[in-house]
Amino acid sequence: MVTFLDDAEDPHPENPGEQLANLVRRCHFPSTSRVDAAVSGGPDSLALVVLARAAGLAVMAHHIDHGLRADSSAEAERVGRSLAALEVPFSSRRIEIEAGPNLEARARQLRYRALPAGVLTGHTADDQAETVLLNMIRGAALDGLAPFTGPARRCRPLLDLRRTETLRVCALAGLDPIQDPSNDDLRFRRNAVRHRLMPMLIEISGRDPVPILARQARLLADDAALLDHLAAAVDPTDAGALSSADVALARRAVRCWLRADSDDEHHPPSAAEVDRVLGVARGTAPATEVAGGRRVWRHAGRLHLEVPGPLSPRGGEVPRPGGEHAGALRSR
Repeated sequence: MVTFLDDAEDPHPENPGEQLANLVRRCHFPSTSRVDAAVSGGPDSLALVVLARAAGLAVMAHHIDHGLRADSSAEAERVGRSLAALEVPFSSRRIEIEAGPNLEARARQLRYRALPAGVLTGHTADDQAETVLLNMIRGAALDGLAPFTGPARRCRPLLDLRRTETLRVCALAGLDPIQDPSNDDLRFRRNAVRHRLMPMLIEISGRDPVPILARQARLLADDAALLDHLAAAVDPTDAGALSSADVALARRAVRCWLRADSDDEHHPPSAAEVDRVLGVARGTAPATEVAGGRRVWRHAGRLHLEVPGPLSPRGGEVPRPGGEHAGALRSR
């Protein structure tokens, strides 16, 4: 069972149970009786499990061992011991990641593929603020400045909590979270934002930027939801409708279309990809390549999305320009 610190050791005025209850009220857990949770063994993911249990949910924990560090197997065993103390069932899976560029992004993509659909993660308000800044640096548009909203927010119930509070939850539960040394490696862009850019913003503004960035994300999410609603009336496979629509709605319709058929749920198509697809719709180009080895092309006034691999049961053999046949075509 979970053991908590004695009240005499607790510098906070509430007792441990009251502190947990107050934190649970600020979480946004789904209205189900059972949840899956991704658990790395760090303070955020362990706090997620503790708070979910305190909210009355049955939890199945899932740990992914990336094998990137020599002691990763020992860490998996340590995670298992922490979850056993919480009486939470636990599964661990090892995945192999090849060395090379974009290690963080590739590890994240493989991790989510290995986890069950709808798995909860321990992202906090600090993570959301860092993601806003990262997306701003790489030139992301509206979606990038409103991350972890809609379905993404439903899988991240701790977004109204701070990182310091997840550490507090672990202390209350008597857990010793794993401190990943790679979190201090400034070669990774997120770590540079966390350890260099955030302190600089605090110094310049004289205030905590995390609540400001979180509020901006919520406001922009409302704008994004409105655009999604309006863009739903535009058929992205109808070249004529796409060409005549307001450019903001046309871009949105194409973005939603490409994203729905992408293996990467966490990154929307780039602005360059969207503009190239609009060029195909307007007839300035016969076809274009998009992320994931996919290809968009026009035939008889319709746009077709070709996905590499065997024929999709949702697709058909539609003549490609030049008389060839397309495999795995998806038209909507």
